[in-house]
Amino acid sequence: MEGEVRKTSLGIDENLEGLLAYLLWWLTGIILLLLEKESYFVRFHAMQSTVTFLFFTVAIRVFEAIPIIGGLIAYLLSLVALIAWIVGMVKAYRGELYKFPIFGDLAEQWVDKVNL
Repeated sequence: MEGEVRKTSLGIDENLEGLLAYLLWWLTGIILLLLEKESYFVRFHAMQSTVTFLFFTVAIRVFEAIPIIGGLIAYLLSLVALIAWIVGMVKAYRGELYKFPIFGDLAEQWVDKVNL
């Protein structure tokens, strides 16, 4: 229920653990997917963080390898990733099950299928 703070299987407030899913991009997303077994809220944010920031990490590296225009595109992707990072942390901390465009739908489809 939105607004109500519940504890997760790790004993952390659900909204704080949701925020932590974004803290180190896909790394904390994967860690929380491995550790959190009960909270759909946290698992969703962990999956969304993983999917979103793996995409940004790979895309930025690919575009950095392209001379001139690639660097500009990589810079713009970095700005979008920074905004997504901040939005994800704020929304999770507020207890919102906020979905990013495209990545949120993928996370929603995959979160229950991935039991690491």
